Amino acid sequence: MTITSAINSAMSGLTANARSSQVVSENLANALTPGYSAQRLNLSTNSYTGGTKVDGVERLIDPALQASARTAEAEHSAAETYANFYSRMSSLVGVVDDDTSISAQVSNFDSALIEAVSRPDSTERLHQLSVQADLVVKTITHAADGLNALRVEAETSINSQVRTLNNSLKEIEKLNARIVVSEAAGTSTTAMQDQRDKLIDEVNKIIPVNVLSRSQGRVALYSEGGVALIDGRASEITFDALQTIEPHMTLDNGLLNGLEVNGKLIDTSADGPLRGGTLAAQFDIRDSAAVEAQNDLDALAQDLVERFQDPALDATLGATDAGIFTDAGGFFDNTVPANTVGLSARLELNSSVSLSGAAETWRFRDGINAASQGDPGNASLLTAYSDRLAETRSVSTTKLGAITGSLNTLSASVMSRFARDSDTANSTMSFAAASFSEMSKAKLALGVDSDAELQNLMIIERAYAANAKMLEAVDEMMQTLLRI
Repeated sequence: MTITSAINSAMSGLTANARSSQVVSENLANALTPGYSAQRLNLSTNSYTGGTKVDGVERLIDPALQASARTAEAEHSAAETYANFYSRMSSLVGVVDDDTSISAQVSNFDSALIEAVSRPDSTERLHQLSVQADLVVKTITHAADGLNALRVEAETSINSQVRTLNNSLKEIEKLNARIVVSEAAGTSTTAMQDQRDKLIDEVNKIIPVNVLSRSQGRVALYSEGGVALIDGRASEITFDALQTIEPHMTLDNGLLNGLEVNGKLIDTSADGPLRGGTLAAQFDIRDSAAVEAQNDLDALAQDLVERFQDPALDATLGATDAGIFTDAGGFFDNTVPANTVGLSARLELNSSVSLSGAAETWRFRDGINAASQGDPGNASLLTAYSDRLAETRSVSTTKLGAITGSLNTLSASVMSRFARDSDTANSTMSFAAASFSEMSKAKLALGVDSDAELQNLMIIERAYAANAKMLEAVDEMMQTLLRI
């Protein structure tokens, strides 16, 4: 070995040791930083001058594991969105042991009718019947209003997610450009790649993506359905959010807005090209799940109204007169199918028997449109009301299917339907959470191992000292030669 080659080897070793210590220090400093990828310095032998050559810094990531973790996270986020919706919907209609549920209030109304039948002359019992009838109405309208609020929340969430998508995609586009420049200049791009991965994770929760590598360190993002989110330039995603949503407003009838990517309308259904993330889940809630829930509530409200606005039941009613339960205070015309939509939100107790209205509760006994009070001991109409409540009728909706039974049976079926959907959604979320947790643990295993990094630091320290000793020995040799 010549003195020159010894100096070159020692100097390259010191340079490599210094760079290695910097990488180790960065790993230790960012051991708890979310999104940080552990780094490793790649070294090789310099075949021309001898010594060590620094080939660059490598991020310790597993692309397959990273993709699996992103898939699991997107599934968990979507499942959580559905579980939250169905849980809140179930709480709106009530559960089995809930004294304020729709089913419980219908049962209480039935009991109040039986008590009024036993004492038709009791003003107190007729007043109590009015109270229970009003509670049935308020419980149903409360559920309908809550459901509509969930649709508005979904609309707001969609709008917020679209803003996040556009901002994240623009930032990824900028980082792609900076990484190209940095790689051309030979400088490290690991920090920018970590930042880009964090942005990709944000996009992935909203729309699950496939990450494709492009030249010079750039990446392209495509949805699982093949929609380009960024490939060179970031796509522009547009959505025109509404401040209010009415029950009759849907995407199909054009009263709600869809999503556009670069000016092209995209299918936003649960199985569409943007499927799998929170964005598709919120669109599905707004356009499908909530609409089906509205249909169930409207079917219940329709059955309730029609049972008691029949002139064959109350002879004081005309063909177009409202009964005990009304459509916004008036007659419900079931010959127009569109009238059923939103009925659960418009449901009102007839003002003539409502305690907040005329409070003429004797009309329960004598007829809604009776000219005057009749025999206080005549319970025939009250008995007919009780029989009508228990009468078997058929109701059919998309989610409930065909149900034949009393009003109690229908209300219990509605409550059971939402409880069942909530349980299913929670089970799905639990499975997705377990999968996401395992993927996250596997991903974290590739993170910074502080013990290993400290061991590396000690090795680097010894190697640095050895190279410094080599330079010291060369210096002594040179001094000796000069003295000679």
